[in-house]
Amino acid sequence: MSILESFDDWKHFLASRVTQAASSGMNRDTMENAAYQIGSYLSNQVDPKNDEERLLKELWDAGNDEERRAMASVMINYVQNKKQ
Repeated sequence: MSILESFDDWKHFLASRVTQAASSGMNRDTMENAAYQIGSYLSNQVDPKNDEERLLKELWDAGNDEERRAMASVMINYVQNKKQ
């Protein structure tokens, strides 16, 4: 099963990658830029596998560049602060 099949699996995967990036010394701006690029890729290339992913894609597609960057930043905050 792909990590994109389950939104919980996706959140855990993203959280572990954010933790790994931070512990490797990656700064917040670099993490946000990577999250933005991943969000763009997913929106353009991957069909949402569940309702949560579909909502994120629709929000992403509705936003402008600044709003998409804000969403990427919020996703980082979400997985860093979420009790998993």
